[in-house]
Amino acid sequence: MVSLADFKPESRERIADPAHALTPAIEVDHVDFCYGASRALQDITLDIPRHEVMAFIGPSGCGKSTLLRCFNRMNDVIDAARVTKGHIRIDGSDINLRTVDAIRLRQQVGMVFQKSNPFPRSIYENVAYGLRIQGMRDKHLIEERVHWSLRVSALWDEVKDRLETSAFGLSGGQQQRLCIARTIAVKPSIILMDEPCSALDPVATLKIEELITHLKEQFTIVIVTHNMQQATRCSDQTAFFYLGELIEHGATNDIFSNPKHAKTEEYVSGRFG
Repeated sequence: MVSLADFKPESRERIADPAHALTPAIEVDHVDFCYGASRALQDITLDIPRHEVMAFIGPSGCGKSTLLRCFNRMNDVIDAARVTKGHIRIDGSDINLRTVDAIRLRQQVGMVFQKSNPFPRSIYENVAYGLRIQGMRDKHLIEERVHWSLRVSALWDEVKDRLETSAFGLSGGQQQRLCIARTIAVKPSIILMDEPCSALDPVATLKIEELITHLKEQFTIVIVTHNMQQATRCSDQTAFFYLGELIEHGATNDIFSNPKHAKTEEYVSGRFG
């Protein structure tokens, strides 16, 4: 079992190991989560497969973003917010153990937020920032990784001639892809996306969705979205949440075309939410 306290990016040999490939990227085992005395998640059990896109859907306040932020312990910054029951495991290791270094965990589990948040730096330095924080000093290796990240995030052709200009000169959609490039530069195994297209126009949204489909070849992706069409277009699995409970989860096509629960059918058909 790999200890997240000593996490290092997955080796090619381990990724190619059939037994490793069959184990879930994330295991949620009977988890309750509370903000003080208020319970936001109740008895959540869910496995998230490797190299697939899992969409979390449900009305506002149902707990989907709370669960997403449990995966990289972003909720730690909120007073009295805690997992009160159950376990969350990544690569088989409980991420809430005291021995787990949250900073190293966030290197493995990257996050893209609802609103693009580029740093007040050049395009190049935005992507290189995380590498320098990790201690990478070799300029050639940094440049190689920055170029790779921009290519993988489908941004290279648009910015290759202005890498030293401010990231704030990019459009909203380009800024969001830059944030994705910054996230993948440190080579996480999991990417969390919290409504990454909610502030974008349809054209920019389509580019992000196409990118998500491409990225799952190298990363496991969990996305929170209120856009039902987006979930059907770019996710392999979908989980529907309501009032802090996981109502149903499964293959996206099944959830939208043949849901097992009446509440799921009501939500995906637009009768509420």
